[in-house]
Amino acid sequence: MAPVSVRKVHHVGVVVEKLARAYGFYRDTLGLPLLREVVIKDQGVRAALLGARESEIELLEPTQAGTGVARFLEKRGEGLHHLCFEIADVDASLRQLKTAGVALLDETSREGLAGRIGFLHPKASAGVLVELATPPNGSDPDASPLRLKRVVIGSHDPKEAAGIFQRLFALPEQGMNDGPRTMLSVGKGALLLVPADEVGGLEGMVALSLVAEDYDAVSARLRDAGATMLSGAGELTVEPTSSHGVHLHISRFD
Repeated sequence: MAPVSVRKVHHVGVVVEKLARAYGFYRDTLGLPLLREVVIKDQGVRAALLGARESEIELLEPTQAGTGVARFLEKRGEGLHHLCFEIADVDASLRQLKTAGVALLDETSREGLAGRIGFLHPKASAGVLVELATPPNGSDPDASPLRLKRVVIGSHDPKEAAGIFQRLFALPEQGMNDGPRTMLSVGKGALLLVPADEVGGLEGMVALSLVAEDYDAVSARLRDAGATMLSGAGELTVEPTSSHGVHLHISRFD
């Protein structure tokens, strides 16, 4: 099949218990601007998008039991939920994928916080729940102090997983040192596929990497907020206990 053309990572979805509490970290401590918040009744969620330059972070709070997001929270707790690619025409892409026999959760688009959206089945995309979205007028970079740099994905076979993403979305490979890790470019960001045994045996999305415009200021806000983190020379890692289930790597440099 001809691969779907991807513009960029539109957003990464994070399931949280309560938006109000998650705002305390993502908006108030990290400084990500709140772009919009809505209740999506048919999905049983209250959702918010926060800016991360060319991409966004979507926070999802379940509002009723029995929905996919509610079951995720009950089973796994807070944490990374899905990866969304921005494309030109979600309906055309879903038809293209269906014709090629790719497993889908949505065969036609529906309205979502990011515009017209549709989901692939995780078994089609190396265990990652992938959303495709076509915003009403495209999406433009915001004035966030942090930029989404990489989405880290664990896999028992990173090369095979990278091949799946390349066949589906034609993501070019970035040069890396010899080894099992593979990096794929997505707009100005990237997917970093790593061996599962490097990340506690986990498969699927396991971490986000961000670049800070003012690293010292972000570091100071995290310290003042009492975040649990490990600091190094020009980079830090926020532990999931402080960031609503998400491993966050924040660096000074690209």
